[in-house]
Amino acid sequence: MHKNSMNKVVLVGRLGQNPEQRAIPSGTAVTNFSVATNETRKNQNGEYTDTTEWHRCVSFGKTAEYIGNYFTKGRLVYIEGRLRTRKWTDNNNATHYTTEIMVDIAMLLDRAQQPAGGNDGGGVYAPAQSNNKPAQSTSAAPTEPNVPENEEELPF
Repeated sequence: MHKNSMNKVVLVGRLGQNPEQRAIPSGTAVTNFSVATNETRKNQNGEYTDTTEWHRCVSFGKTAEYIGNYFTKGRLVYIEGRLRTRKWTDNNNATHYTTEIMVDIAMLLDRAQQPAGGNDGGGVYAPAQSNNKPAQSTSAAPTEPNVPENEEELPF
């Protein structure tokens, strides 16, 4: 990381639909979902209007499993991560771009409506923090899988 830059996103919003969870060929869980945030502004007539912004999010590994198991449409969530823009070419040679939030931390901020005694999955999931030492591993696999360039292989 360059010392004079930062790529950090923090959102509090509601899920617009249930997350879509799947596994990529390596077996790593991937979960895609969208979070809506609202902003109220005064228009030219002096009236207040709400604007909704939809944010595409993707998570991997244990965070993806947590989100897939506990996040549902309408839930109020806290998301922390970083922006990533990907580029790919479709079968017609058209170039496409998509910007999404790579989720590092996910938390439910409300309680699910359910019968008494159930587990609402409340809490936070964040990967274990390191002590800033490189991990000792014989595997060269990245902690976050590379996203395929072929549109048919995209996890969403």
